[in-house]
Amino acid sequence: MKTIFCQKLKQELPALNVQPYPGTLGEKITHEISAQAWDMWLAHQTLLINEYRLNLLDATARQFLKAEMDKFLFGDGSETPDGFTPTNPTKANQS
Repeated sequence: MKTIFCQKLKQELPALNVQPYPGTLGEKITHEISAQAWDMWLAHQTLLINEYRLNLLDATARQFLKAEMDKFLFGDGSETPDGFTPTNPTKANQS
């Protein structure tokens, strides 16, 4: 299994098997982001889509997600939506 130094998680980790995004940004992700960090982004992206009720057919929504992806993977991180409180699966299972 191929490994890379992940710029997001700052450690040597398994690389992505395929380019997950088109163009030069996709190439950068493939060469600098681990599969684990990409999975983290996919979970965060799902949160953003659901909380903001984004329509991915809308070009503005896609541009927003692209900017958030860049911040999440290469910047200081993407913000969670205002008022979002994650559920605690441990407490939910105790009910």
